[in-house]
Amino acid sequence: MRQKFVAGNWKMNLTLPEAQALTSEIVQMLHDEQLGANAPQVVICPSFPLLPAVGRLLGEGGNIALGAQNCHQKESGAYTGEVSAKLLQSIGCEYVILGHSERRQYFHEDDELLSQKLKATLGAGLRPIFCVGESLETREAEETFDYIAKQLKDGLFHLSNEEFDKVVIAYEPIWAIGTGKTATTQQAQDVHAFIREQVASAYDAEAANNTAILYGGSCNAQNARELFSQPDVDGGLIGGASLKSRDFATIVQSF
Repeated sequence: MRQKFVAGNWKMNLTLPEAQALTSEIVQMLHDEQLGANAPQVVICPSFPLLPAVGRLLGEGGNIALGAQNCHQKESGAYTGEVSAKLLQSIGCEYVILGHSERRQYFHEDDELLSQKLKATLGAGLRPIFCVGESLETREAEETFDYIAKQLKDGLFHLSNEEFDKVVIAYEPIWAIGTGKTATTQQAQDVHAFIREQVASAYDAEAANNTAILYGGSCNAQNARELFSQPDVDGGLIGGASLKSRDFATIVQSF
């Protein structure tokens, strides 16, 4: 059975006291619920300054992993303001989000750069959560599948089989992020199934069957159970709802 995931992307939110309070609430709620053997892997991805403090609290709370929202493609050097995967690994991170639509849009990260970040992440022993997804214009032009196929081919499919085994993919329809809009359950399933087909073509059926593909378009406490019931939806990359402890715990419980 494929590993299921619920990853919280806090983006550029929360002060240190707010982050500590939220983390403690999430840890306590998930502990109290006693989720059992079928529980998903939970990942919390705060902003860089919050990582050590959140990591300490997660370390006290069991099987919740620490992740970062981005990393630089170089291991070290004169790159003022940047953070390497090696540095993230040294403070306890296990996962890194790469290629989020906001990074692609606002910071002009392209597939060539992301392929370098993937190598750096894997080289540091971290697992990448690699994001793909289309804009509203692309969807309305009926070019969703072609667009995502290119993102996968140019950004991800250069990895070896061994490297690819460590990758988690997140599908985030850009038009549904922070807008309150959500892809229908069938729309999400269709794209997830397409991504799995692309993985099978690039690697093999076993790799495709083992790859976790998360949904990242305004997944919330109300729609998570229906989304996660789809055969090719293996969890969620959660934005706004991850900033509310009760909502986030409910999403985790949806499995």
